[in-house]
Amino acid sequence: MTAPRGLTSVPAHAEAAGPRPAILVLPGGGYARQADHEAEPVAEWLASLGIHAFILRYRVAPHRHPAPLEDAKEAMLHIRSGQHGLAVDPDRVGVLGFSAGGHLAATLSTAAATGNPELDLPAAVPDLSVLCYPVASLTHETHQGSVANLLGDPPPSNLLAALSAELNVTPRTPPAFLWHTADDEAVPVSNSLNYAGALFAAGVHAELHVFPHGRHGLGLAPGEPGPEQWTSLCAAWLERAGWADARAGAAPAGRR
Repeated sequence: MTAPRGLTSVPAHAEAAGPRPAILVLPGGGYARQADHEAEPVAEWLASLGIHAFILRYRVAPHRHPAPLEDAKEAMLHIRSGQHGLAVDPDRVGVLGFSAGGHLAATLSTAAATGNPELDLPAAVPDLSVLCYPVASLTHETHQGSVANLLGDPPPSNLLAALSAELNVTPRTPPAFLWHTADDEAVPVSNSLNYAGALFAAGVHAELHVFPHGRHGLGLAPGEPGPEQWTSLCAAWLERAGWADARAGAAPAGRR
């Protein structure tokens, strides 16, 4: 089976036998580009935790919805299929997204529809999600550049709510780890607060960390007081979920 467009893999570093968890990495970039520092360095960090990482450079503007979501669902189904040659546990396939990639991860998690029955399948929904300063909402304190790039200007009103993840959480939505900075000027922290609140209200397990200071787009955030803790906090969360090796920790210094 041919790998979906824009999908590359970084195998887990662990030597343990048997299938390993896998996580799909979705870089940010406002649905206009792909942020390289939120791609390969993040995949290498996940691989160091014993997790197979798959990086997706999904379609962005001038492509519109549902193109990015189609790409992400196709990647999820491919990862679960096992036809990529890596020993992946099909019951432990997650997603990690930054900013607009966080929006794509959240819409995957809330089973947003593409309109293609071959892609709109339960297997395209991740088993957990890691959302880093995500554009979780398209209706409340959103990032207007992401909205325009994804849906056009003006955007179709019927899609704004359908693609606002906090409005579409159900008890079947997968658990999530979220982090944000309180003074993020590009994507307000309310995006993470409202999505986490919707998860809590639905009885879905979630962990949220809000750091007082930090610019938008920090990636692994090495050397950033406060936000640099997110990788070790997330590694511990993944370990408690049975996904990461016990030696899991922070990302290597100097990675941006």
